This record gives sequence, C-alpha cells and structure tokens, in this order.
Amino acid sequence: MSDPAVEEEAGGPDRRALSGLWAKAAFALGVGLALVHLAAALRPFLSEIERNALHFGGFALLAALILPAARGPEGTLARWRDLIFGALVAAAAAHLALGEDAIYDRGVRLAPLDWAAAFTVVLGALEFARRAAGPIIPILIMLALGYVAWWGSLIGGVFAFPGLSLETVMFRTVYGDDAMFGTIASISSTTVFPFIIFGAFLLRSGAGGFVIALAQAAAGRMIGGPGLVAVLASGLTGTISGSAVANTASTGVITIPLMKKAGFAPKFAAGVEAAASTGGQLMPPIMGAGAFVMASYTQIPYETIVAVAALPAILYFASVAFFVRIEARRLGLGAMPGGEVTLRAALRIGGAPFFIPIGVVIGMLLGGYSPSYAAVFGIGAVIASSWLGAHPMGLRASVEALELGARNMVATAILLCAVGIVVNVIATAGVGNTFSLMISAWAGGNLLIAIALIALASLVLGMGLPVTAAYIVLATLSAPALSGMIQDAQIVGMLAAGALPAQAAPILMLADPEAAMQVAAGAIPLAEARALVGALPLEVLGPLRGLAVPPEAALAALLAAHMIIFWLSQDSNVTPPVCLAAFTAAAIAKAPPMGTGFASWKLAKGLYIVPLMFAYGPILSGDPAAVLLAFGFGLVGLYGLAAGMQGWMETRLPLPLRALALIAGAAALWPEALALNVGGAVVTLGLLGWSATQRRRLAPEV
Repeated sequence: MSDPAVEEEAGGPDRRALSGLWAKAAFALGVGLALVHLAAALRPFLSEIERNALHFGGFALLAALILPAARGPEGTLARWRDLIFGALVAAAAAHLALGEDAIYDRGVRLAPLDWAAAFTVVLGALEFARRAAGPIIPILIMLALGYVAWWGSLIGGVFAFPGLSLETVMFRTVYGDDAMFGTIASISSTTVFPFIIFGAFLLRSGAGGFVIALAQAAAGRMIGGPGLVAVLASGLTGTISGSAVANTASTGVITIPLMKKAGFAPKFAAGVEAAASTGGQLMPPIMGAGAFVMASYTQIPYETIVAVAALPAILYFASVAFFVRIEARRLGLGAMPGGEVTLRAALRIGGAPFFIPIGVVIGMLLGGYSPSYAAVFGIGAVIASSWLGAHPMGLRASVEALELGARNMVATAILLCAVGIVVNVIATAGVGNTFSLMISAWAGGNLLIAIALIALASLVLGMGLPVTAAYIVLATLSAPALSGMIQDAQIVGMLAAGALPAQAAPILMLADPEAAMQVAAGAIPLAEARALVGALPLEVLGPLRGLAVPPEAALAALLAAHMIIFWLSQDSNVTPPVCLAAFTAAAIAKAPPMGTGFASWKLAKGLYIVPLMFAYGPILSGDPAAVLLAFGFGLVGLYGLAAGMQGWMETRLPLPLRALALIAGAAALWPEALALNVGGAVVTLGLLGWSATQRRRLAPEV
C-alpha cells in the first residue's frame, strides 16, 4: 500500500505537483527542517523563541513552495512570487527572534524594521493559514486583532475592551506567552512535529500494511469482518498518525473496498471508516499529540492521562463495532471473504518494526523523558527494528521519511502558530473568563446543557481548525467553567449526603446563613442542594470549591473537563456540513459525501455518549474497581443504544422491544445508580439472548 499522509485534521490542502529543481528544493528544505527539530530535541541549541520562529518561518517557506495561492494552472512567475514571499516571512520571523533583546533595550519600542517584520509574519500567518485550511482562521485572526486594537472599545457589555495601542498589539502578537512564537508554537515544534516524523518513519517501514494484516487476522473471520477490520486497523493506525483524515486515507483504501465487496452499502462502508478513523486520535499512547498538549495545558502527568484514556477509547471503538455487527446481521452477511490471514503471518509482515518502536516510546515517556526526546529514540528504534521486517530502512528510506514527516506537518505547523494569535487575544482581553461565566449562566448550572453548548462550539470551530487547534481554543474558553461545574456537582452530592466538610461551612454562612443552618442540621434533599449551589455567586463558589472538594477530586474534574473538550473537538471529522474524514471516505467509496457524513455521524455516537461518562461517572477516577465497573456497564449500554437505533440485534427488534433496548441501554449508562445499571444491563443482555434464540429458530428463513 502507498504511504499515506500523516497530516493532521487540516483537511489535506491542494498541493503543487513539483518537479525538477522546485521538487529538490522542497525536498531538501523538508529534510533540513526535520533534522534541525530532531537535533534540538536531543540537545537544545536554540532559545525557545528562536526555535519557534525557525519552526514558523521554515514551514512558511515550505508552504510557499508546495501550497499554491489559488487552484488552477499557474506559471513559473507565480512560483517565484510565492517563494519570495515565503522567504520574506521566514526572514522576518528570524529578525524578530534575534531582535527581542534590542526591543526591550529600547523600552519595548519597535523600530521601523521591527514593524515591517511583525506585519510580515502576521500577513504570512493569514495567507498560509488560508491556503492550508481556508478562510475561517484568517477571519478569526483579523477579528481578534481588531477587537483588542479597535472595535472592542466600541461595544458595551461584558465584552467591552478599552483597546491597546497598535504597537502593544503587534508586540504581544509576536512575543506574548500564548502568541505566535509562544506556548502553542512550542507544543507544535517540540511535541507534535517529532511525533509526526515518528509516524512517517513507521509508515515508511511498512507499519501500515502490518496494521491491516493484524486487523484481518484478529477480526476477519467474525461476522461483519471487513467492518471490524476497519475499526481495529484505525485504532492501531491511531498510534501512528495524528489525523482522522490520514487514518481514513491510509486504511480506507483497503477496508472500504473490502466492506463493499462483502455486501455493505458504499455509504455505510465509508461511514464506518470515517467514524473508526476519528477514534484513532482518542487512542493512547499518542492520541494525535492530544495527550501531550493536554499534559502541557493542565500540568497533569502524561502517564496519568494515557492511563485513564485507554478504556474510554476502547468504548468508542466498541460502539462503532456494535453498529458494524448489527448491520452485518441485518444484511445477513458472514465473515470476510478471503479472510485467511493468520496472526503469525501478520506478525511476520511487520510485527517487530511496529511494536518495538512504540514500546520504546511508551517506556521512555513513562520513565519521565520528554515527548520530543522519546520521539527521537523511537525513530531510531524504527530504523533498527525495520531490519527485522520486510522493509528494512537504509539511508535513502530514512531521508524520505524525514521529508514525508515535514511535508505532512506543513498545514499543522502554520495553523497552530496562527491560532496562537487568537489564543493570545483571548488571554489578553480576558475573553476566556467571560466566556466561561457565560457558559455557566446559559447552562443555569446544568452540566448537560454546558456540555451541549461546548459540543456546538466545537462543531463550528472544527469546520476551520484542526482538532488540536480547536481543542486548544475551546479549552482556553470553556475548561475553567466546565471543571468548576463538575466540582459543583460533587458539592451537591456532599450536601445531599450531609457530608460537606466543616471547613466549608463558614463560606456558606456568609453567602446564605439560613441555608448554612439547614446544611448544618444534616443532609438536605437533592433538588434543594442543586438549587442552593446554583444560586451561589462565583465569588462564593470559588472558595467553596477550594475548601469542600479534595485536591485529587479537583484535579480529576480538571482532567474530565479537558477530556470532554478533547473528545468533542473530534466531532467535526464526522458531523455535517463539514466532515473531512467522512468526505475523504466518500471519495474512496464513490458514495454521496453528505450522505456519508450523516452515516458517519450516526456511527460515531460514542463521541457524545462517552464524554457524559467523564462528567457524571467514575471512569476517569483512577479507582480500578469503579473504572472497570463503569467500563462494563458502558459496553452493555452502548450496545443497547446501538441496537435500539438500528432496530436489530441478532434479528429484527419489534418496535416495543426497540424502545426497550434504548431505555435499557440508557439505564445501563445512568450515573451513580447501580441498581438501574444492573437492571439496564440485564434487560439488554436478555434482549440479546432472546434475539439469538429467535435467529436460531428462524435460521432457515433468515
């Protein structure tokens, strides 16, 4: 199979077909960028701003070479014009990185050359972001800069902003902690890019073919085998690739034709691939670089994040697999045609080159090494272990993998640096805190409504942002509110159980003496507890959370908030009207794009159900017994919901039983209600047993 792109969710922008000196220049620049970043990961020789400016400037130049300004034919003059513009942007970035001390020496005053360089890099971010992902990000950047420089002072209400001088705006846009060359650029240059290169090496070593073979060996003989192969292959590919689009393009060219050949409708086959590929970014240990970004933002250890993320990711893939199994039964399909690949044969294809490097990376990450350092050693492990497989990597293959990684990073690097401008404005103007307060107000203290609002915002943002960037923006805006509301739910539970810590009582006494006396008398009804907490102002809730919620529970609430946002950030891949993974799968399947989008949206229901378990259940708590119990009920509940939506288990479900399956599935998932969970699971499994009996009884007719 051909080596697919490992490009993130930017959507695969149009690229020039380069040849001759142009192709050689792009190839050399890509290899050079990869080598410099890997060398800096091993032994830092640049300051943070120098590294980040090199990151943006280098990829701006590469973008100028490979991303045309417009579709259609173009002449040599257009290429030279783009090259000169890219070189100017790169030179401006270098000037700003090297001239920071001089600007401070002048009392934070910009010289004429500094002005020109700052405008050039912002213009470069606007133009290359447009080429990579369309007009949405440039529009957001212009609105954000205009807000802090001009129109924020013209509006009233909570979003009124007095405005900053243009010089201050330009300085903070470049040098701010969250700006173009700030935190997000650091994540891109030190974490995302090394792992994109690592993925490119794995693909070049033949890991893609091994993933498909392993999935065929594991699931090919099962009912709905081709669809299950797509689910497994996409989950495994998620350990390589940081992109749902790349997962779809790589595994889909094999799995979609297999599913169509087995009898699945083209639209359904493409939807399965898109939904399963979206889950690749939820699968530890890399999670499309999401695990590292989350660790950087929350200061929660990487190993904690990947440990709690594994079972939810399995739940998501199980939910897609349930739909596949049910659809196969509905269509009367059997195992995969020609699915005779054995596990031994699959491992011979490339087991060592796949498992050894990933084991090295995981071991180093758990050992406390930085992600970038682990990625470099992982690349070395790929090269060494490739000689144990069918595709040994020599110098030429290694250089090609370096160039592939750089080429696949272009859109992501440009977009993440550009998004830094928006995030910097959010931090400068305090928009994040205001937005968090608005979410709390709109939701009226209802956590479910807050999650629905965030899901809607993620869908809108995801139409123009890659998943990592959408997650960063959404987390900046809404994570504080969501984390606080999760803690408030815990306080409500304490009040209803009469277990509010004594040290929190004075806070309640100051806010509502009558309620405080009622609480002091013992437990209060749940509805009254909700009303009491919902009526407390933020200046009271903040200290109350600090006193009532234990530090480990507050940390768990923060992790749950970020996991919810990260999961919801994936939905733009499979949710119309802009669903890039679904559109990619539709092109492979020759299916209607929008119809495929709706099919993938239906199959990806786990993206919305599992985050509710983060908010209301113990699946992220770290308590092994509680986590495993929630996982088990989650599996049964997701199957019940899938069966109810499809109207089928092993045989058709009559309408009353279909409704019963939906109710039982929801009951099995219901938070903090063990009796209801057990009842829902028993009913769901009872329906499955009845359905299997019916199928055996009617076997000659089915």
